[in-house]
Parts: sequence; C-alpha cells; structure tokens
Amino acid sequence: MKIIVTSIFVEDQDKALAFYSETLGFVKKHDVPTGEHRWITLVSPDEQDGTELLLEPNEHPAAKEYQKKLFEEGIPVTMFGVADIQKDYERLVEKGVQFTMAPTEMGGITIAVFDDTCGNLIQIIQQ
Repeated sequence: MKIIVTSIFVEDQDKALAFYSETLGFVKKHDVPTGEHRWITLVSPDEQDGTELLLEPNEHPAAKEYQKKLFEEGIPVTMFGVADIQKDYERLVEKGVQFTMAPTEMGGITIAVFDDTCGNLIQIIQQ
C-alpha cells in the first residue's frame, strides 16, 4: 500500500493552482472538470509519478471550519521536504511569500512555516 493522493482544502482553486505551480514550482498533473469545481492535482517536478497533491475546494462547512481553526492556531496543514531550506526560504520571500516562522533548527532538523494565500499554513523541512 502507498499514498498516491493527499489533499488540502483551498478557498479558490485557480488562485491555489497559480500559487502552488508558479510560486512553489509544483507541476500540474491533472485538471479535470467535476461539475462546479475541478480535480486539480500537482506533483513534485522531481517525482512526477509520485504522490499527488489535490487542491480540494473547501465548500463544506466542516471543511471551512477545520481550515479556519488550523490557520488561527498556527498549525500547518502539511509538510514539504526541501534540500536547502535557507535557499528555498530566500527564493520564496523574493516572490512575496509571507512566512510565519523563518527557518528554525529543532533537534537536527530545520523547519519554516508560510502562508499559502489560500487559507493554509504550510511547513517546509530540511532533514
């Protein structure tokens, strides 16, 4: 068994697609109409057959509340691994990404947290 898709709730799929592809550098794998919304997944450019990230609309009241509470409490919804956290931090800051935590070493790892502009906090980690 392996993880093939994981999802995050987003307030606006088009805005999320632009942020995750143009700003973060993920590659769009699927963009399929599903009625009012779309099935949009992205993958790492280094692992295009790897785990897909689904940009899921937060239309359901429970999804909206879940997303809102995590954001208010400063809890990241997911974590992305990076090879050089300082380099990625600087690259993203140059693109206007707002960090709530600059790169911080914690017991052999370094983490940072940023706002994805779509209602979520995302953590990046260098191990």
